[in-house]
Amino acid sequence: MTTISFARHQFPPAVIRHGVWLYSRFTLSYRDVEELLTERGLDVSYETVRRWVLKFGPLFARELRRRRFRPTSQWHLDEMAVMISGKQFWLWRAVDSEGEVLDLLVQRRRNKATAIKLMRKLLKKQGFTPEVLVTDKLRSYGAAKSELGLSARHEQGLRKNRRAENSHQPVRRREFKMQRFKSPGSAQHFLSVHAAVHNTFNTQRHLTSRNALRILKGAAFATWRTATAA
Repeated sequence: MTTISFARHQFPPAVIRHGVWLYSRFTLSYRDVEELLTERGLDVSYETVRRWVLKFGPLFARELRRRRFRPTSQWHLDEMAVMISGKQFWLWRAVDSEGEVLDLLVQRRRNKATAIKLMRKLLKKQGFTPEVLVTDKLRSYGAAKSELGLSARHEQGLRKNRRAENSHQPVRRREFKMQRFKSPGSAQHFLSVHAAVHNTFNTQRHLTSRNALRILKGAAFATWRTATAA
């Protein structure tokens, strides 16, 4: 486990953690977070919040991912178009059957090579092969599956892949709030952090009783505090 150091920062760790959590968890701008902290009597500029997110966001995300349970063996893969600096890129995403974001990749191409790159990244990070792959009807997925020699059952169709389609919605909201991503690297950087925080606090409350939801929320905040501790 890597110790997260808050040395040489003016504000205490609790304030920094809260600022990063607000920005990563909710559809807020840096200036929005600045105002929320100001309401609590904290004189923090939005530029300071931005530096916190850039520095501590990936560290927090790494620790959150390390504490996640193993995902299910049914993976949903999909891609969505994003405009970056006036050019079209593709955000490739993979989620499991419970909506857990497994990984993502921002690429210029929408082809077999990129599908292979995403699948290899998934296999390396997850450490096991899926039993079921669910995708849309893009042929690149089938070609990549054959290239990698995966034996998973391959299901195709927009209706079957609703889980992946729904997972794009938080990203669309953030893209709009941020007035589009500024570069492929910054998009990859932010969305990786966003996915880790989203996974931790995604309780799907419409499927959960109030008592169970209270327990799940408590566990999510306990994980956050432990993962981001100094």
